[in-house]
Amino acid sequence: MTAARVGVFGLLGSGNLGNDGSLEAVLGYLRAEHPEAVVDALCGGPEVVEARYGIPATRLHWYRGEYRTASRAGAIAGKGLGKLVDAVRTAAWVRRHDVVIVPGMGVLEATLPLRPWGFPYSLFLLCASGKLLRTQVALVGVGAAEIGNRPTRALVRWSARLAAYRSYRDAQSRDAMRAMGVDTARDEVYPDLAFALPTPPPGPTGQVCVGVMDFHGGDDDRARADEIHRRYLEGTTRFVRALVEEGRQVRLLTGDDCDATVVAAILEAVDSPLVTAAEVGSLAGLMKETAAADAVVATRYHNLICALKVGTPTLALSYAAKSDALMARMGLGAYCHPAREVDAGTLLEQFRELEKRSAELRRILTERNQEVARQLAHQFTALSTTLFKANARQETP
Repeated sequence: MTAARVGVFGLLGSGNLGNDGSLEAVLGYLRAEHPEAVVDALCGGPEVVEARYGIPATRLHWYRGEYRTASRAGAIAGKGLGKLVDAVRTAAWVRRHDVVIVPGMGVLEATLPLRPWGFPYSLFLLCASGKLLRTQVALVGVGAAEIGNRPTRALVRWSARLAAYRSYRDAQSRDAMRAMGVDTARDEVYPDLAFALPTPPPGPTGQVCVGVMDFHGGDDDRARADEIHRRYLEGTTRFVRALVEEGRQVRLLTGDDCDATVVAAILEAVDSPLVTAAEVGSLAGLMKETAAADAVVATRYHNLICALKVGTPTLALSYAAKSDALMARMGLGAYCHPAREVDAGTLLEQFRELEKRSAELRRILTERNQEVARQLAHQFTALSTTLFKANARQETP
């Protein structure tokens, strides 16, 4: 039998810790269950992926300024040419593989600002190439949401239809794809892949972790993005200041490189030695921070996952249905607060109620995490059965 050639695809190594955590979980599965597999990546940050995970990596986009705003004729022409070049590059890369895995991530949603000719176009090229070249493309534990923008909606819908395997990180994601015209009868729902990462040992507690985000609303909120951001920042800052006035130590967490501006703004506004910022480069680092906290209040989806996985009572500043679904799955559905309308007073009341029930909530999280582990083990077994046994190839004599 020849070794399976496996590719991983996505905005990996680009500064988003959640995306990289999903990759790390899939690589852990491949190394444990399919150590003979030859793995490489087509991704946003190939240098980071090669250095951190030890696999060969190719840049996702031919044009290096893909995610910069194009205002000059040369940049616009470069982006246009890049779309044509990427179609050829993607097909050539896909052809070299038996299986391509898109590990987790919200690849079928637009809960944050998104242009159709960006990642949705890249995902469509991947799935279309897989269908044409008979390479199985697997969307594993991905997030999805109904999309209003017609071009983006069409690209996402066709990407899902062309994939050979689909599973989702929550039931809402599967329902969203069904509503957008995808047959989901054989699609399964499992916990987010990041729950498969190792759990760090508990550390000394005493601080409150507040996970912040450079939040401007979703793809449909562009007209009022600045107002949403201002309200989010002001409300979160007031909440942190209230904790400091009570003598609490606050540790600010992020999940993407762009969140640094929000951290800097809060540090300047509160101006207290009780407020510090964590510098972490992985979900493992975030888990260590949240394990050393009495409680966590966080916005980013994978900040929430890290806190819930280590069993720390958590309150979500929720910006999308995926956060509400995650909190409900883990037994903390009552502890959600809207990120678009952060009210520091109400948030503080919810936080105090969370802390009163701390011991009870920790027991609940222990039970839910045990169930999550069983479900993810089933996910990886199903993945092996569906993709790798079907791709076993006899060597030609």
